[in-house]
Amino acid sequence: MADIEPLKPSNTGWLVADVVLDTFAFGWARTETDPALLSLLADPQWQPYVVFPGEYVPAQRVVHTVSAHDEAMSNAKRPLFILLDATWVEARKMFRKSPYLDRFPVLSLEPTQLSRYQLRRSCRDDHLCTSEVAALCLELAGEGQAGASLEPYLDVYTHHYLRAKQQLPVDRDSPAYAGWRAQK
Repeated sequence: MADIEPLKPSNTGWLVADVVLDTFAFGWARTETDPALLSLLADPQWQPYVVFPGEYVPAQRVVHTVSAHDEAMSNAKRPLFILLDATWVEARKMFRKSPYLDRFPVLSLEPTQLSRYQLRRSCRDDHLCTSEVAALCLELAGEGQAGASLEPYLDVYTHHYLRAKQQLPVDRDSPAYAGWRAQK
């Protein structure tokens, strides 16, 4: 996570931690790397993937799928998705200035829909917020139910945020809540 990203009320990275049990969050700094992050990246149970647009790296490093974990295979590695939780300007800087990530494949997602995130906008329509990226990653890893639960959760979160910003009470009969209840 970029330095102030966890403090932003519009941050969706925390939604992922609410839904995915094996979630790890680390602060990012240009000059220091958290030893716990390096230890996690070296753990043999995981196959790390840096989730980032493939246009920013050499083609030989880009992948569009992940190796699914097969319980029957004792040597299979679980995918570990490295999401750079930041604005796009910050995420590009984090990507360029994190040489410890250079040895991992870059998972370049190909979303079929535009972002539904309404709280901050990228200048590009194909950029997604952190929870939308996580949902696509979970789907690729065969965890479609967890990924699908992030979408209505993001809608409820957005509803709460926008209502609070307008100093209005939460409408529990809103379409956002209806979608969230239907997912349960």
